Amino acid sequence: MPNTVGPLVTPLLYDGLCTFEFGIVAEIFGLPRPEMGEGWYRFASCAVEQGPLRAHGGFTIMPDEGIDLIDHADIIVVPGWKGVDQAVPEGLCERLRQAHERGARLVSICSGAFVLAATGLLDGGTATTHWRYAEALRKRHPAITVDDSSLYRNHERIFTSAGSAAGMDLLIEIVRQDFGPDAASSVARRLVMPAHRNGGQAQFLERPVPIRRQSEIAPLLDQMRARLATGWTLEKMATECRMSVRTFIRRFAEATGTSPGEWLTAERLEEAKRLLVAGRLGIDEIALAAGLGTADTLRHHFRKRIGISPREYQLRFGQARSS
Repeated sequence: MPNTVGPLVTPLLYDGLCTFEFGIVAEIFGLPRPEMGEGWYRFASCAVEQGPLRAHGGFTIMPDEGIDLIDHADIIVVPGWKGVDQAVPEGLCERLRQAHERGARLVSICSGAFVLAATGLLDGGTATTHWRYAEALRKRHPAITVDDSSLYRNHERIFTSAGSAAGMDLLIEIVRQDFGPDAASSVARRLVMPAHRNGGQAQFLERPVPIRRQSEIAPLLDQMRARLATGWTLEKMATECRMSVRTFIRRFAEATGTSPGEWLTAERLEEAKRLLVAGRLGIDEIALAAGLGTADTLRHHFRKRIGISPREYQLRFGQARSS
């Protein structure tokens, strides 16, 4: 009879807990999800120190268990840390080393990387943290290659992530690895966030946040998403909005923060990613369906914008293994 007991996820609680970081762990792994069936994650928090534990925001927290729970956890999450200059107790480091040796996965969000670094398990590997703390981590642990640009990294079952939102991306990626892309997409939808951001994606973007002041652009955006394979020229877009091309370009940038061509390419790549994950079409069919024309064009944009090939993306995140 198959084992239907899911992995035990244990976030570590400490005085001065980073509230948001803990909250996203509880949100992703701790909520009941009957739609996932048997074998979904179990969730229980543990205190790594004695006494009342306070979290940012002025409230006291009550852990489920004490530090011994680390010895039984399958995934141990460090949701931030007290501060980059705060020492990590050797007793905690030793428990984490033992947990990793028996096969547990260790995960950190933001400054939690300093806890995992203190164990020595990251020596010789690559880790990331919030870009503000990267130099401090690099100086304190010179045996670690610190990647201050990626959203998250993995080194021998030790996962580190950048700022708080990057922690969400990492936790969704762990769901994807454990339960597949459909489960990850389901959890992401409940969080109203993208189903996947590649770990190598930059921590911050140069492009401004879209400002949708010009509502007359919105119907066109919906049309373009619904018909990505259409040959959308600037003239055609402007005609749909009943504007001159010059006015349309200005209004489009005001509404989206980017140019029509850049926006359309990004949407086509999102559709290509969705089709790659589904695994029902070949690479040439996906390129046509997404409006990118040829497989070579698709590969070019994947390399340029995502940093990996369509084939590699499908192998990592897809249900099928065809190219």
